[in-house]
Amino acid sequence: MTTKQYNLAVDEYSDNIFRFAMKQLRNEMSAKDIVQETFTKVWIKHEDVQYEKVKSYLFTTAYHAIVDWVKKEKRSGDIQDAQEQSSTPTIEFSLREVLQSALERLPEIQKTVVLLRDYEGYNYTEIAEITDLSESQVKVYIFRARKALKTYIKRLDVVI
Repeated sequence: MTTKQYNLAVDEYSDNIFRFAMKQLRNEMSAKDIVQETFTKVWIKHEDVQYEKVKSYLFTTAYHAIVDWVKKEKRSGDIQDAQEQSSTPTIEFSLREVLQSALERLPEIQKTVVLLRDYEGYNYTEIAEITDLSESQVKVYIFRARKALKTYIKRLDVVI
């Protein structure tokens, strides 16, 4: 990949990676760090990356950076503090807040595949490549995640 293609990839995909990281981490500073780390790693290997596959490579790199961040924060115990500070209690719930709350309750891998599929628009094959899962595993995780989301959202006490 050339420098021009790299810069084009930054322009084209940085917002998407930021959104993906924000949905996962719910922390703007950490999401920005993930974007920076992702593009730094891609720049280091830019000569080995084909421009046609840069989107998949970027999201794979971002996914692994997010997983590493979550593991590190769970060890240090700061993840609960960061999430508590970023969320303020409100009386009224919007559908977006209910959906975000439901997403937070999913296991990490289910949350990841649902975000890649439904928010970022990847197909099953691309998601399998990004997450190092088989295509059938991706389909199962998405099915289970959607089922859990549906069950959670149906509960009246959550919406009221």
